[in-house]
Amino acid sequence: MTSQNIQTLYTAEKFQNAEQLWFWFLYSKSVQNGFLRTRTNCTKRPCELLDVESLITKLYLSGRLTEEQLDVMKKFGDRRRAPHQYIWAENRAADLWRRAMLVLENAAKQRGWIEQ
Repeated sequence: MTSQNIQTLYTAEKFQNAEQLWFWFLYSKSVQNGFLRTRTNCTKRPCELLDVESLITKLYLSGRLTEEQLDVMKKFGDRRRAPHQYIWAENRAADLWRRAMLVLENAAKQRGWIEQ
């Protein structure tokens, strides 16, 4: 293997946005916990699960993410979709989701996990 092949092999693919990061995190946690046995994507990422977990914890403890936002992130993350602002029952959740994703995206961009 040439050094160029090795470098390409270990280049991590950044996330496109906070939603992609969040869905990857939840899916990877479920795989790690044994809920899902097959892994469909072997893409190397610029962060580890523990890095994302630590970031979320820091954002929560600093007050930048609320418990209500985390509840919405988990609920809709498990559904693998964002809440829809035009569905009346999801309107408030959509606002909480949007604000939470903005906080997560800004923090993840600072760490170089999301494309600028």
